[in-house]
Amino acid sequence: MATTLVDIDAIPALEHLLDINIGFAPVQIFDTPVGTRFTYVVRHGRCEGPRVAGDILPGGGDWILFGTDRVARLDVRATLRTDDGALIHITNTGRVHMPPDAAARFAAGELIRHDEMVARSSPLFDTDDERYRWINAVHTVAINQVSLTEVHYRVFAVR
Repeated sequence: MATTLVDIDAIPALEHLLDINIGFAPVQIFDTPVGTRFTYVVRHGRCEGPRVAGDILPGGGDWILFGTDRVARLDVRATLRTDDGALIHITNTGRVHMPPDAAARFAAGELIRHDEMVARSSPLFDTDDERYRWINAVHTVAINQVSLTEVHYRVFAVR
């Protein structure tokens, strides 16, 4: 028996949630049996949006695995302290794939723009602060811009 989808014509809408800008300590790059690792440690950061704003605290990071398929797999963990004192845990996974010319410019230290590569991720947020519990239920997609020293996310809530 065939299964049909309900509301197959439904298309999710995106609503701008916030922007995140993070600066990193010098990246650690090394080979492993499963690919090249890029370890980024957060030095500082800022989050700005209509309903939430604050600082990304030092010490979080992005542990990237760059595979033989030339795809970077993101694994981000960080803490946001809002301007009014709430702590929000952020996790983020995603994929980055650069054409060879953008990859060469990235290796030389340039910021690669969102329209020069495929770089998408899905930040998720967790907090028990009553003022921000609404963000726990929000699923997101982000458009990323990256360099060896910084990353910029434009984050959209999927509605």
